[in-house]
Amino acid sequence: PEGFNIMLDVGADIRADARDLLQYALMGGSYARNGLGLDRPRIGLLNVGTEEHKGRSEIKEAHDLITEAAPNADFDYIGFVEGGDIPSARVDVIVTDGFTGNVALKTGEGTASLIREFLREAFKATPLSRIAALLAIASLRRLSRRIDPRRVNGGVFLGLNGTVIKSHGSADATGIASAIRLACRLSESHFNERLAARVASAGPARQDASQSRGDSEQTE
Repeated sequence: PEGFNIMLDVGADIRADARDLLQYALMGGSYARNGLGLDRPRIGLLNVGTEEHKGRSEIKEAHDLITEAAPNADFDYIGFVEGGDIPSARVDVIVTDGFTGNVALKTGEGTASLIREFLREAFKATPLSRIAALLAIASLRRLSRRIDPRRVNGGVFLGLNGTVIKSHGSADATGIASAIRLACRLSESHFNERLAARVASAGPARQDASQSRGDSEQTE
């Protein structure tokens, strides 16, 4: 649904080279299928623009690797995406390094809190606005629930031998419950085994292809 997607990495490793970003795409696609129930998730690579000439060298190399891997990896690669695409319905999985992802994540959390505070102030400003708030109480509750970060609390550590969910340090009972439900859903779907099989099947082929390109460039 619009406004909800997967982003990785969001802080576990602040640096990522092209092959790391490829692995993130493979893992993110597997997580989207098992965690969100998406048959063929759309994956985008976060960049400063959608044009192919933009971005750092490792971003451009990752773009080529993901493009090559996509046909056999059960996801649709839509290319580069920008910050404005993060809350949109254009993409299901956003691939980036941990530094950029963590900044984007906390910016989104702060923005959601700011919107709630602005709405609270606006509806308390005058007697008429208080009446309007009463009339719109059901809609306001739906909006508050939709932008509540507690509903999606919990970052998943991918690539480990077990299911590990890291909860937000300030999470309350609602947030902890959301993280537990996610852990149960992933465990019941045997997500770790599927993820390991996906990465193992794609990794060697991509590595061989990358090495072949490097060898051909050296001999030309």
